[in-house]
Amino acid sequence: MDPAADSSYVMITEARRRGYTPWMVELAGLSLAGTETWARATPIGLGEISRDRPSAPPRMQALGPARPRAAESFRAIVMRKDPPFDQDYLTATWWLDRAALRTVVVNAPAGLRELSEKLSILPFPELTPRTYMLRARDDLRAALRELGGRMILKPLYGHGGRGVLIAREGDANLNTLLELATEEGRAWTIAQEFVPAASAGDKRILLIEGEPVGAVLRVPAKGELRNNFHVGGTPSATGLTARDLEICAAVGPYLRARGMLFVGIDVLGDYLTEINVTSPTGMQEINRLGGLTGDATMQAKFWDALERRVAEA
Repeated sequence: MDPAADSSYVMITEARRRGYTPWMVELAGLSLAGTETWARATPIGLGEISRDRPSAPPRMQALGPARPRAAESFRAIVMRKDPPFDQDYLTATWWLDRAALRTVVVNAPAGLRELSEKLSILPFPELTPRTYMLRARDDLRAALRELGGRMILKPLYGHGGRGVLIAREGDANLNTLLELATEEGRAWTIAQEFVPAASAGDKRILLIEGEPVGAVLRVPAKGELRNNFHVGGTPSATGLTARDLEICAAVGPYLRARGMLFVGIDVLGDYLTEINVTSPTGMQEINRLGGLTGDATMQAKFWDALERRVAEA
């Protein structure tokens, strides 16, 4: 984890601030013994402050060896595995299904399976750019004509801006782009209407229990199509517009009904473009830009909600 950027990092430091002992397990540490769920987990805490960089936040470190623990021995399990949503991720949600019978799990495993980050926007056509899921080259060419000769291509299971392309009618490399986007017809890609407002950046809005709690504008680097922080996007302070609140009001109940405690939605201009349920980021940027500390931070709001769920379980 990057101590200066990752939301998971401040989620863990907030757990420690509240007196909890956080443990970490990777996918390889999950196991089932009949109906029992086990995790080979490691207690984690903060390392020493670097002498060379005394102002930098310390990195996480193990506080002891990994050891098997029953899932029910934890008060809560927080799933923070990055995409892609692949066979390993799917298997982990089945493990989480079993764990959720005996302890609190967020986000809800069924919701993690059902809500594709690229396709879960489709129930809200009035809020989204025109979107297609395609893999045949002729279908993609037809979509390009339908979308006015310019469209965005995104890997169905991608994340962090990786593999995002722009396709234009008349481009001599168009066939090559379509082959790359679909792995020569072996994989689906998302073809989405180009939104001119993309040049000004997109807005990441964090929702907790379906309610917006903070937002950050991701501004693309000069000459860059993508806004994601992983590829050089710059965070900028922003507020919520009337359209943003309209989108949140529509999406919030949909997310709550599926057990999604913590979600990041992406808004481009007036359009909802993605719903991120696996491991949304943005907490640290919102905290810094807003000067948020203590109980006002994004991670504190997350833990307030998680503690309520634990108390109600």
